[in-house]
Amino acid sequence: MNYRYFLFDLDGTLTDPGIGITNSVKYALKKFQIEVSDRSELYPFIGPPLPDSFRKYFGFSEEQAAQAVAYYREYFRETGIFENAVYEGIPELLRELKKKGVTVALATSKPYEFAVRILEHFGLYEYFDHFGAATMDGRISRKADVIADLLSRLGGIDRDAVLMIGDRDQDIAGAKANALKSVGVLWGYGSEEELTGAGADYLAAGPADVLNLT
Repeated sequence: MNYRYFLFDLDGTLTDPGIGITNSVKYALKKFQIEVSDRSELYPFIGPPLPDSFRKYFGFSEEQAAQAVAYYREYFRETGIFENAVYEGIPELLRELKKKGVTVALATSKPYEFAVRILEHFGLYEYFDHFGAATMDGRISRKADVIADLLSRLGGIDRDAVLMIGDRDQDIAGAKANALKSVGVLWGYGSEEELTGAGADYLAAGPADVLNLT
């Protein structure tokens, strides 16, 4: 192992966004007269692109999904974005990676504007060398595309030296689509079964397990 580039998912990997994302989804659904009382029913929204989730779980059309995302952002932009918490051990992990000379990058399906505000708010921005994120217009949204765009900006790096770290199957699939090794973290919103089923190369029970891969 000689991994020198660590690409991190945001939601469910660096921070626990459960309250903010589900409150934002509930706000959007209420605009369509849909009430969801059990917050956990909305946890599948954490990770994948929002339009996909509105279509998959509520049968929305393309137009309805786009409107739902707009409503979601009304709440998220001012309130939901900060209904969030950094997972224990993450600042220490990022600090140690930087001490080891590792290049640390973000690879999230959250729009860049929101992702950077979250990192700044929680004092994590300083640890990142590069930022891969979705675009507000949806041109880039799926994890495989986020990673591909990030890699193109990193230049001709050795992909054998790159690790993608995330908590959901799309993180693992996105890594595979770009010929990268992946780490499935078990403290987020994806189960061990989900991550192993997607083909994660490693599993991490805690941040220290990620550090051990340097």
